Amino acid sequence: MKITNEVKIALVAIVGIVLLFFGMQFLKGRSLLGNGNAYYVVFEDVSGLSASSPIYANGYKVGVVEAISYDYARPDHIVATVGLDKQLSLPRGTHAEIASDLLGNVKLELKFGEDASDLLAVGDTIMGGMQKGVMSKAGDMVPQIQEMLPKLDSILASVNALLADPALAQSLHNVEGITTSLRATSQQLSLLSASLNKQMPQMMEKADGVLANTEGLTRQLNEVDVAATMQKVDATLANVQQMTAALNSKDGSIGLLMRDPSLYFHLSNTMRDADSLLIDLKRHPKRYVHFSIFGKKDK
Repeated sequence: MKITNEVKIALVAIVGIVLLFFGMQFLKGRSLLGNGNAYYVVFEDVSGLSASSPIYANGYKVGVVEAISYDYARPDHIVATVGLDKQLSLPRGTHAEIASDLLGNVKLELKFGEDASDLLAVGDTIMGGMQKGVMSKAGDMVPQIQEMLPKLDSILASVNALLADPALAQSLHNVEGITTSLRATSQQLSLLSASLNKQMPQMMEKADGVLANTEGLTRQLNEVDVAATMQKVDATLANVQQMTAALNSKDGSIGLLMRDPSLYFHLSNTMRDADSLLIDLKRHPKRYVHFSIFGKKDK
């Protein structure tokens, strides 16, 4: 059987349409071999969500959004039909959140319920909402930032006034001077340290000499016969005691001289008489010394 050109063109067109259909399904993220289990998600706001948006569970892609229907009678009741992997089971209490990244990519994330034994049936409806992402948190911070702007203006004005104050410039100039002084001091300390490093060997030699002398003195002290020295000291103290006893005794001359008052007075009188005799001798020497060339006495 001969196939005409018209039949060939028709077959090519049919194949192209089929490939286009499956290509569109692939680009939308749908399975080429069949859809998964269908569930319904109810939203009040589906900003950014569209058909073919991916669905993730714990970071893993488990399906796509197949369609979104808007109920004009109930504007706050928007239903999204989702197709999930047939192997995925949803615990009761599971909900979905619309999330977006910094690049604007929108996805739907499933948050599973806690009771894994109570599962939803295929075709059940779950609740949906918006995830508090980075952009949402940034939007929540806008009122606080607006409240802070007047305070920031006041702070900037204070900073400008402080920078314009001549005292600040003077303080900076003083700091520069202090830094220069510290640099000079550091250089002097470096020179002093270098000098000490040079003198350290000599100082260590002197210290070694002092230690050697100390060791020699200690050795000499250790060699001293302490017992013999103490015996000599005891003998000396005994002699001193004997001398002191002799001085205190009334039998000796020195003891009598120290203790007999009459002897003290006699000596005092004798000294006084001798002193008077010497004075008279100085005044009248001729009374006591007779000297003449011719042997004649001076009456």
